[in-house]
Amino acid sequence: MPILRRLHRYFAARSARCLAGLAAVALAVVMLCLPGGYTVEWPGPTQDVLGESGGRPVIAVKGAETHRDSGRLLLVTVTAEGVPGYPVTAAQTLWAWFDPQQVVLPSEAVVPIGESGEEYADRTARQMASSQDKAVAAAFAFMRGRGMAVPDGATATMHVDEIGGPSAGLMYALGLVDKLTATEETGGHTIAGTGTIARDGKVGAIGGIRLKMLGAKRDGATWFLAPAANCDEVVGHVPQGLRDVRVSTLAEAYDALVAIGKGQGDSLPHCAVDDSKR
Repeated sequence: MPILRRLHRYFAARSARCLAGLAAVALAVVMLCLPGGYTVEWPGPTQDVLGESGGRPVIAVKGAETHRDSGRLLLVTVTAEGVPGYPVTAAQTLWAWFDPQQVVLPSEAVVPIGESGEEYADRTARQMASSQDKAVAAAFAFMRGRGMAVPDGATATMHVDEIGGPSAGLMYALGLVDKLTATEETGGHTIAGTGTIARDGKVGAIGGIRLKMLGAKRDGATWFLAPAANCDEVVGHVPQGLRDVRVSTLAEAYDALVAIGKGQGDSLPHCAVDDSKR
């Protein structure tokens, strides 16, 4: 009760204008704590597809001999809040507006309106599973097309903890080819990349490529394989110390990987402003 009496005396001694100001401040604080209609994205974790995740190989092969590579092939991700199951407050959104390593987007531009957390998780998991299946098919088809041995009955499975979506397809396919060939394609380099993969080896566009390049540079990559369809977003945004390489097929990506490993990467094509319109 003494506390209530002191509060009563405090407010009673204040003018109406002062009380209105206090109420406005309190309302602003409440509003900042409420979820908004935006999604905030920033560079997510990377994963070496030639390594392990959760104590298991990212790419596990049965029925064929595999080979080690001293370099790393990084798949890159974007972390997001403001998607179903991961709400973001107005205060977090406001902070992100002023952070050059974060991007703020309307939520409906990222996820379908009304999608639940369970539906979102199921959709991204299905996209990842489909991407992995296509990566295996593309890698085996590419190797057979190049005259590389793929034993009959060879199978491959892929596993990464807590990563969804289709954008790791290219790096899965490259990682599988690397593991099945005796050549050390990376030459000891750390090479990152992104892009969807089709069964015929075509590399497709993905979202968040600017943030993914930042994550690649942060985690030690010096080369970045970028889908040709994303080149308009790449030009002018490549972090210092990272070299982009434009690719549109698995064959182009593999040839670039081999060139980088041999120290011949300087002649590889960069992204240019009009590449996505070709």
